[in-house]
Amino acid sequence: MDRIKVIIFIEELFEDVELVYPYYRMKEEGYDVKLAGPSAGKEYKGKKGMVLKSDLSISDVVPEEVSALIIPGGYAPDKMRKNGLMVSLVKTLFRDCKVLAAVCHGPWMFVEADLLKGRKVTGAKAISTDLENAGGQFVDKPVVVQDNIITSRGPGDLPEFCKAIIIMIREYFKDR
Repeated sequence: MDRIKVIIFIEELFEDVELVYPYYRMKEEGYDVKLAGPSAGKEYKGKKGMVLKSDLSISDVVPEEVSALIIPGGYAPDKMRKNGLMVSLVKTLFRDCKVLAAVCHGPWMFVEADLLKGRKVTGAKAISTDLENAGGQFVDKPVVVQDNIITSRGPGDLPEFCKAIIIMIREYFKDR
């Protein structure tokens, strides 16, 4: 892997700031950042009205080329978790020990991928019961890191969330 590649999931009604803040923060680090959604080149509208175009379709993502995946919140994760290709990619990246990060409602993808059993996790308070029912231990903290999974509560925690992602990427890929 010549360059760190970060994929950010995009779908209708993403939480605007939870996608844009990590996008530019990862760009500042020099990472190759791509938006991946159900369709390539499609415009997706955020909850607050921002319109962004996907770079790739999920079927175009090559897991071996991905270093990290970021899943923003909003209403988008409810749509994402119904997309078998998106869920499958999450499972594959977890199995391959890539960095997985989700904020707010984004951890719903980890529920759907069945990755939370016995793990500490955080997210939007509204999904805490879902996270616990999936076997996770909900912790009300800005950021929770366990294994290769990073979770965060919401927009106010984005600085700490992005810092945790960057630290893990540096650690996991320092020799590459």
